[in-house]
Amino acid sequence: MKVFCSWSGGKDSCLSCYRAMLEGHEVSHLFTMFTTTGRYTRSHRLSRELLLAQSQAIGIPVYHRRASWNTYEREFKRALAFFKGNGVQGGVFGDLNLNEHRRWVERICADPGFIPLLPLWGIEGKDLLRQFVGAGFEAVVIAAKDGLLSADWLGRRIDEELIDELKKEGVDICGEEGEYHTLVVDGPIFSRRIRIKGTKVIRRKEMSFLEILNFELEEKGDGR
Repeated sequence: MKVFCSWSGGKDSCLSCYRAMLEGHEVSHLFTMFTTTGRYTRSHRLSRELLLAQSQAIGIPVYHRRASWNTYEREFKRALAFFKGNGVQGGVFGDLNLNEHRRWVERICADPGFIPLLPLWGIEGKDLLRQFVGAGFEAVVIAAKDGLLSADWLGRRIDEELIDELKKEGVDICGEEGEYHTLVVDGPIFSRRIRIKGTKVIRRKEMSFLEILNFELEEKGDGR
């Protein structure tokens, strides 16, 4: 089935995309919603340049729209109309266990007749992170919610050590309540790796973000 993938640039959307591809679906587009300025993604505050680098490394084009939270659903529906016009039949979503999110996905897909795919639904958080790491993906923490995780978490790589520390912190291990966000920089669907070269920490409302100032796409050699 030809599908689009609702894409944040983080671990859940990436793993769900990978799972859909393994199941034989053709992922035609990565779909991302930008803020109204078009500079950053609405979900993870990734720059347009980073998002395009992910798209280039994976080899799947990005389709994006701009929206405020008030216009989000309207713009999402316009995106679905675009996909329907391009022969897309379903959408891939990285939701894990939030019923409210699932109901929204199912409702928004129902009118145009899209089949919603949620390949990660119901997987335990620690199991999902271990599957993500075990599949060969690499991601770093790029956002942390103040009062739950400190800015020291920014830039940390998702690995077994971090998984153990998240369990000790007592937060949702996959950040389903917005405790943290990630950026995927490498993995089995990446032909090239995103190498981060320069960063700074900024704060927006109740979140601390790792703003990536410089990066490059590098070839993946056997000795990596």
